[in-house]
Parts: sequence; structure tokens; C-alpha cells
Amino acid sequence: MEIYTVETGDNIDEIAARFQVNVSDLIYDNQLVYPYRLAVGQALVIRLNRNRERKEIISSGYAYPFISPWVLRETLPYLSEISVFSYGFTQQGELVPPFVDDEWMIEEARAHQALPILTLTSLGEDGHFNNMLISSLVNNEKLQEQLIWHLGSVMVKKGYAGINVDFEYILAEEKDKFTGFVRKLTEVMNVFGYKVSVALPPKTSRDQQGLLYQGVDYKALGEAANEVFIMAYEWGYTYGPPMAVAPAYMVRRVLEYALTEIPPEKIILGMPNYGYDWPLPYERGTTKAKTMGNIEAVQLAIQYSVPIQFDSQALSPYFQYWQYGILHEVWFEDARSVQAKMDLVQEYGLKGAGYWQLMQLFRASWLIMEDEFIVKKTLFS
Repeated sequence: MEIYTVETGDNIDEIAARFQVNVSDLIYDNQLVYPYRLAVGQALVIRLNRNRERKEIISSGYAYPFISPWVLRETLPYLSEISVFSYGFTQQGELVPPFVDDEWMIEEARAHQALPILTLTSLGEDGHFNNMLISSLVNNEKLQEQLIWHLGSVMVKKGYAGINVDFEYILAEEKDKFTGFVRKLTEVMNVFGYKVSVALPPKTSRDQQGLLYQGVDYKALGEAANEVFIMAYEWGYTYGPPMAVAPAYMVRRVLEYALTEIPPEKIILGMPNYGYDWPLPYERGTTKAKTMGNIEAVQLAIQYSVPIQFDSQALSPYFQYWQYGILHEVWFEDARSVQAKMDLVQEYGLKGAGYWQLMQLFRASWLIMEDEFIVKKTLFS
């Protein structure tokens, strides 16, 4: 695999000839849109079919049950497991299933030798993470037992292979009780052959302040669960100032802290599969960025004939464009930023890598993963 950055005057036929690859492969791998215009600064993946030694890793990602069947089938060959988002719960310990049927996703996952994982969240009826729901659960052992029983019933009935716990904004004073719930869930599920993982916010120190971080004990949760998924993204976010969603220097800081608390063989590095478009000037509390896919971002740069820049510290692409008299700034992921994160997985010997989220196909990311690693697959009887 080679990553080529488009220069002024390049076209797809000349690039294919230069690297002696088929034009059709170059178009397919990079999801180029007819008439195959390119943006200066655009990163292209080029498969050169060189043999190299590769390490086996776990590849994962989250997806809603309303994902396009085509996108799911294109993605599953590259996945070890897929986390279906999501199941919630009530203050009475009842499970709340996704509002779209998830059984078709489970069947597709198993057909592609990928483990279907049930994602348990603390999302309330308004669609936002609710720490009052978490409080009602972690402070009531009977409620926990009831919820675990319901989870076990769904696992058996639908054929899930594991559970991912994604609770956010846990109260600092309930940190140990949350860990206790994860430990209990893991102990019970492991008896029946199901694994349990837990999603962790991107902490850089044990005592990091903030509602997102104070209720999360990396060391204790790393011991309580079978594996952890570190959500190393959202530095650039909907209401924040324009910046990379997952700047490489911050991802590295998170991993350097995490590895002081959790063994690398338990860590899945979570990465973003999206970008943001901010109208400028940015005004805190007022400006709202629009989420966009990586392919969509490149098409936007092509549409407005603007070059794509690459930040050498964040190792992320960005560009600016004018629309209706308003200046916009876009940060997204491309082959170079994906490669930078895969390099961290390799450097630190992590268990694997995964994405939030898989709703849009970004084929280049999977080709880079496949070039760097062997994706572990499970055979089902």
C-alpha cells in the first residue's frame, strides 16, 4: 500500500500509469466520483500487492440497525466484530431494544464470521446520555440482577456474542459502583461464553477533571472487563472550535496514559469515521458544526476548487471554502490520518482498532488496515 497526495495538474489516468495500477482499481479503492476530478492535496491509496509480515488484531466498529445493507456487506469482511447501537434500559431494569430490528444485522455479521456485539447504553428517552439512569442502576443490586437477566435472555434469543457497555457522564461519586456493575456483568456473561467490553472516554491522566472523565477508573475497568474501547475522538466536535476530530498528538497522549493502567492486549483504539464543517467565525455557544463523511468532505473540496491542507502536528486533513458569503472550515479523516492511527496500534502493540461509526463506507481505511494487519475472524458452528 502506498498513499499518494495529489498535486497540481494530476489526473487519475496519469497517476494509475505512474504506479502501474488499473485505473478502475484506483477509482474503486478511493471511491472516486465520475468524472473523477481530484482535489489538490487529496490522499489516494494505491495497492501495490507487496508481501509483508502482519500482526493479527481485532477490528471493530459501531453501527445502527438502519445502516445500508450494502454498506454493511462491504464493511463486514474487514471486521472481527460489530457493535449494534444500541439497547437502553429503564429505571425498572427493563431492556429497551433499538427502534429498528437488529436481527438482520446479527445474521449478516455471522455470515461474514464477525461477532455481533450488543451495545448497552445509558441513553434516555430524549436520546441523550442520562446519568440519573446510571445512578438508578449502580445503586440497586436487584435492578442490576434483573437487567443482567434480561440481557442474557436477549443474547440467547438473538445470537449475540458479547456486550459493549457505553455509559457516559458517570458521576464521580459513583465511579466504584459503576466498576462493580461492569465486573458483575463480566463475571456472569463469561460463564456463558460471552465477552464484555467497556467504552472509555479519552483520559490523559487519572485525576482528569470534567463530567465525562471523573466517573471512569481506567485501571479498575480494565481489570473488570475483558477489553476496553477507548473513544479517542471528539476533540473537534459539533459545538467546539474548528480542529481535528482526533489529532494524532492527543491520541498518543491518551494511549500513553492508558498503557500505565491497562495492558495493551486489552485495548481497542477507537477512531472517528467522519468529519465536521464549521461556519466561521466560530462563536462559542452559537456556532454549530455539521457532521459529514470523509468522501463527502473531499467532494466538497473538489466542488469549490480548494486545496486540501494537512496539519503536520494533528496529522489530519482540513480545508476552507466560501459559500453564500460565509467562510467554512472542514476537518475530516483521510488515508494519511488513518495510517497515523494504525501506526499507533502497531507501535504500542494494542489488541485492535475500531470505528465510531460505520454508517458510511470509507474503503481506504479498511485497505490500510488490511495492509498493516490480519483481521481476526471467528468461525461459527
